[in-house]
Amino acid sequence: MTSDSAVVHSQSCVAPENVSFVESVQEVHELAELLRLVDGLPTEYRSNFYQVLDRLAACLERRQRMLGYVQDSLNQMSLDLKYLIFDLEATRRERDEYRALLESSPL
Repeated sequence: MTSDSAVVHSQSCVAPENVSFVESVQEVHELAELLRLVDGLPTEYRSNFYQVLDRLAACLERRQRMLGYVQDSLNQMSLDLKYLIFDLEATRRERDEYRALLESSPL
């Protein structure tokens, strides 16, 4: 396989949005089962399959790592949003207090 096709292959490994952790674990078990089946093949066929399985395993690992990054980012964004909402509510309270002070004080 050329380096160009390896790049295309690695780009196609991006996880679909709807892949769950359970499906990811199931894929790892299926990959292990496939490896056991390939081990039963005649020696002359194994090397080609091992190369493909290595790329597939690397693809699965990258996808799991990317899903972890996405989950971490979503958790951080959720926390940041909570802080922003808290700050907005505090700012509104302060604004209302100053407005009430201005309206009640004679000029």
